Amino acid sequence: MTDAPFSFLPDLAGLIEVQTEATVSRTAFRAPGTRVVLFGFDTGQELTEHTAAMPVLLQVLSGRLSITADDRTEELVPGGFIHLGARVPHAVYAHEPSKLMLTMLDPR
Repeated sequence: MTDAPFSFLPDLAGLIEVQTEATVSRTAFRAPGTRVVLFGFDTGQELTEHTAAMPVLLQVLSGRLSITADDRTEELVPGGFIHLGARVPHAVYAHEPSKLMLTMLDPR
């Protein structure tokens, strides 16, 4: 955890690797009110429907994912961005080897 007023991570994608036939995750950053978790998905890997207790931001660092939430599915590629409110059921599916940045926004 950091309370530093300025933090810099020059290569988030380099902090996580895609592993064959697996989904892996790693916390890359923590600060008051914020946590950044990186995910590596191999082709065909998925996170089945689940919720988060806080609002989240999803950004693809590499690859192509489908995000299903709120009765719709969006394809997320690098440069795209999805915001989900707290407790919105959602699922993630990897169409190819992919890296995802999940930013958890804890308003407490």
